[in-house]
Amino acid sequence: MTKTVKVGIVGTGFVGDIHHASFKNWVRDAEVVAVASPHNAGKFAEERGIPAAYADYRQMLQDKDIDVIDIGIPNDLHHQVVVDAARAGKHVIIEKPLCVTLEQADEMIEACQKAGVLLMYAEELLFAPKYVRVKTLIAEGAIGEPFLAKQSEEHPGPHMDWFWDVNRSGGGVLLDMGCHSIEYTRWILGKPRVKSVTAFMGTYLHQDRTQGEDHAYTIVEYEGGKIAMLENSWAKGGGVDDRCEVYGKKGHTRADLLRGSSLLTYSEEGYGYAVEKAGTTRGYTFTMFEEIWNYGFPQEMQHFVNCVLGKETCLETGEDGREVLKIMYAAYQSAGEGRKIEWPYNPPVVSKPIDLWKK
Repeated sequence: MTKTVKVGIVGTGFVGDIHHASFKNWVRDAEVVAVASPHNAGKFAEERGIPAAYADYRQMLQDKDIDVIDIGIPNDLHHQVVVDAARAGKHVIIEKPLCVTLEQADEMIEACQKAGVLLMYAEELLFAPKYVRVKTLIAEGAIGEPFLAKQSEEHPGPHMDWFWDVNRSGGGVLLDMGCHSIEYTRWILGKPRVKSVTAFMGTYLHQDRTQGEDHAYTIVEYEGGKIAMLENSWAKGGGVDDRCEVYGKKGHTRADLLRGSSLLTYSEEGYGYAVEKAGTTRGYTFTMFEEIWNYGFPQEMQHFVNCVLGKETCLETGEDGREVLKIMYAAYQSAGEGRKIEWPYNPPVVSKPIDLWKK
């Protein structure tokens, strides 16, 4: 008989809601038994039928029956919660980005290794069905060896206020969405070693709301003649736009994550769940069918549950999250200094990545 993995969620915002829905509606052999938030844990738990609610996550960590801590909270809080969860003997799945600084990343990875618990970096695009099909096409040899991967994720701006505050988030759109583009293309290309990073960014539309960049373009050059081209924006209206394109030596393929599996909707009132909350849904929009599933969240959670049960090996680790963060450091430094950042790369010590751009 397979054990039921008991899950405690830290965070009741946008991500916590998506993760809970994923566990409740799709994931086998797992049950969300507790939630923690200093704001509305009780209300969140009552509405979703979660047995226990805590204002302080540290109280939840004392529950010996909980196996996994699922973290979806502001970036500046990631480090301490992961370290505390590891010391409590809990496996951890942490939303992107891994944390704010590389020093924090090292401490998180070390804490989990010392405690003998899993640390999974939650990059859902590696589980999104259309994007997974791109990877399987490559594995099947359909397009030959890939040499160029493009990915863009763009929308009008973040869904929660703290994203606009660089002291909480660590940066702008690159920290929010660029991490998806970096890790998806890195995975598609086989996770090769980085050779250089070049980036361009600016605050074009939201100067009154944030000190962070609202549009960024990044080029990552990898060993083996492979290149990733990444574009991320908080300055593009019309809802979420999420696409990839991969060129191989024997062909190419592209995927539009939202179009082709959506409804064309016109609404004067607006609507929304999950990703569509990122922008207004008034007027014409593409309404995603089974949005959470198409973005890969349930598959991601199922994978981690299977890892905890010893059935699979983690596709994404804390080390992967650290590598993404290091690439983002280089991107900010490249944009700030107007030059290509080459590897080997020893990033400066900063309190947040955006400091390398806005000095």
